[in-house]
Amino acid sequence: MARYNVNFELSVEDMELIEDALRRAKREYAESLIKTPSNDDAPIGEASAKEPARRIHDLLGRLHNQKVFYRPKRSTYIGG
Repeated sequence: MARYNVNFELSVEDMELIEDALRRAKREYAESLIKTPSNDDAPIGEASAKEPARRIHDLLGRLHNQKVFYRPKRSTYIGG
């Protein structure tokens, strides 16, 4: 039986490319929802019509949460 690979070897550039592609797909999907007439069974405001965009948004959030951001260990961190 096949199993999923749990170890990925992706570079920072690979992750940026994936995130950019997901953002572009989400934007194109949202634009298609705006352009689509609302005469079909599911109105644009319903959750089922927005599900793909929500899934992409959640995936982007999970990718963001796995990042390790730089914080100096010896000095005080000044954000901004």
